[in-house]
Amino acid sequence: MTVDVSVVVVTYNAPEWTAQCLDALAGEGRPAASHEVVVLDNASDEPTRALLAERAAADPALRVRFSPQNLGFAAACNRAAEISDGRHVLLLNPDAVVLPGAIDALLAFLEQDPTRGVVGGRVLYPDGTVSLTSCFAQPTLWSWFCYATGLSTAFKRSPVFDPESLGRWDRDSVRDVGVVSGCFLLASRQTWEALGGFDEAFFMYSEDADLSARAIARGLHPSITPDAVVVHAGGKSSASRTGKLRMLLRGKAEFARKHWSPARAAAGVALLAGGAGLRTAGEKALALAGRGGGEEVWAPLWRERRDWGAGWPADAVAAVRGPAPAEVDLREPRPVAP
Repeated sequence: MTVDVSVVVVTYNAPEWTAQCLDALAGEGRPAASHEVVVLDNASDEPTRALLAERAAADPALRVRFSPQNLGFAAACNRAAEISDGRHVLLLNPDAVVLPGAIDALLAFLEQDPTRGVVGGRVLYPDGTVSLTSCFAQPTLWSWFCYATGLSTAFKRSPVFDPESLGRWDRDSVRDVGVVSGCFLLASRQTWEALGGFDEAFFMYSEDADLSARAIARGLHPSITPDAVVVHAGGKSSASRTGKLRMLLRGKAEFARKHWSPARAAAGVALLAGGAGLRTAGEKALALAGRGGGEEVWAPLWRERRDWGAGWPADAVAAVRGPAPAEVDLREPRPVAP
């Protein structure tokens, strides 16, 4: 290991935000600790690939690799971590901008207590308000019942009816949590490899919940510090809200099928489907009242509930990835047209 931390950034489109992310890492957000930035591009559009090729040519310290196919977030993070050299692995979303001192603060936080295992910081929206997406409680049948019945929507941030949001806590104090978000997540190389990185059965979404659950099962206690702050736009690589929700529900179903008993998992997936049905009904009611946006968001998900309810089976992953070479070699950059 040659540096203190490898900052791993997996890109997929959104060149404007990717540029801001890399600018921060090279500028005010640059850590004092020795580090490297490893970018793995998941078969982005031409503007994103051109941006990365230009940045890599201008900065030899920036390591960029291009995948000819969309590997998915979990697998891409694993591939990037494998070719990195740091004593720690820091995952950073390409639509996240690290504020000054954030990475050093996160490293110090983990060093204070290595048994935390997996740590994260505080996340802000671009307007400066607090985002709850830095961490969550582990999902339960109760939290999914609250989702299915609309209680979590009606009573947002209620510790009883919206438990995964962790109540009214504004991420402004140190706290152990059930899930550290993959948008800004640090682990030592030893812990990352002991956990086996992300489970690649999760193409996207819930891979961080799974990693955190496995860390907790090993006696670690994932934690959050308010001293490490990033600004995160969120969802800038998603083509549509329905598409993002479809993958989100697949990830949740995959988590249930992996971590819960068959009966509990079936009940959990049924609750997720019930939540989609409730929101479809609300969408239709608004449309009849002339208050809808004209676009169906939830109705397709209700119709497809058997499909996404199966989680991320191999055929679903293949369908999202699309045709690609059988072997993906990420040791050398893929040529990119200027």
